[in-house]
Amino acid sequence: MRTLLVADLHLSGDTPELNQGFYRYLEHTAPGADALYILGDLFDAWIGDDLLDATHHPLSSVAHQVIERLHKLSSGGTAVYLMHGNRDFLLGERFITACNALLLPDIEEVEIHGVPVVLLHGDSMCTQDEAYMAFRQQSRNPEWQAQMLALPLEQRVALAQNLRTQSGEANANKAEAIMDVTQQEVISLMEEHGVSIMIHGHTHRPHVHDLTVEDVPAKRYVLGDWDAQHGWDIVIERSDRTAPQLRQFALSKPPSP
Repeated sequence: MRTLLVADLHLSGDTPELNQGFYRYLEHTAPGADALYILGDLFDAWIGDDLLDATHHPLSSVAHQVIERLHKLSSGGTAVYLMHGNRDFLLGERFITACNALLLPDIEEVEIHGVPVVLLHGDSMCTQDEAYMAFRQQSRNPEWQAQMLALPLEQRVALAQNLRTQSGEANANKAEAIMDVTQQEVISLMEEHGVSIMIHGHTHRPHVHDLTVEDVPAKRYVLGDWDAQHGWDIVIERSDRTAPQLRQFALSKPPSP
């Protein structure tokens, strides 16, 4: 048996090839897995669960397709876990329940096939980006979220588009290092949880990093972001004690179960 982890799919109404590729992954690769973890940014922007009722909005149709497939996967015996990202932190109980999934906290320590692992989206470790960290603190505030969700849907759609534009412009002027995780934050978090393996996404810089945590060799796995041609996942096998595998694959031919 095996456990699968993905992140940063950024599904939207404007990404038909990517959407179909993810559906194919759920139908071909994921069935039979013990669990599927989606570590944030399943959607490129999520402005409230009432989007599910907005049949005129392109993302509503995509969301219902995702719900149908995740519910089927979960009903077939694969546990489905979702985590908020920096683009879909307004995913709520209605969506999670419809998927027959469980919502994880921002940082989750789990044991996968006997191996302790700490999971997170990754944005909370980008502490050098002070402007983003200030926005993150604001956007995770329940009062702020309640005020946002009280706005008319179309106003939220426009606001999300504006935020994406501002973010893109701001990131174009930031040094690459600022938008990556802070190494000391990584080490501190792994020390706090007593683990030697961390898995996250967010940075769109897929890699397996070797490091040392409390004089013990450790690894930080970074998932890649999906695009119209390729996807990324991590597979952890139960049948042997091999290390997690970071994989890139063509969406037209996702990995075999």
